[in-house]
Amino acid sequence: RWDVEIYQAALQAGDYSLPGFEDRAAIERKSLDDLIGCFMGENRDRFERELAKARSYELFAVVVEASLEGVARGDYTSNMNPEAALQSVSAFWVRYRIPFIFAGSRGGAEYMCFSLLSKFEEEIRKRYKALCDTN
Repeated sequence: RWDVEIYQAALQAGDYSLPGFEDRAAIERKSLDDLIGCFMGENRDRFERELAKARSYELFAVVVEASLEGVARGDYTSNMNPEAALQSVSAFWVRYRIPFIFAGSRGGAEYMCFSLLSKFEEEIRKRYKALCDTN
């Protein structure tokens, strides 16, 4: 939908980033079932390690292709208690200072990924321009 070039590459954390900023900005996009799966068993440990790596990034967010109400209703295939899932979101947000954005749908998540990375790039350009203008 947007005028972007896509490159496939391995990232230290996240699913999407910007060339040259892979260690400073990334977005992790999750379906609701995938997110809930990250809260259980060894997946939880792996997910926490990824969040710990991303903690130092200037921009990192988990963008979910569902609504927060969907979590509360248990609109996923796991048997995880919805309250436990909501508490995991809160705990990880606070522990790692990484926002979880519930975008409502896949399209909403795509938009948020594009928008967040675009705004990050815009801010970097502004900083660079300001730095060049002062020199």
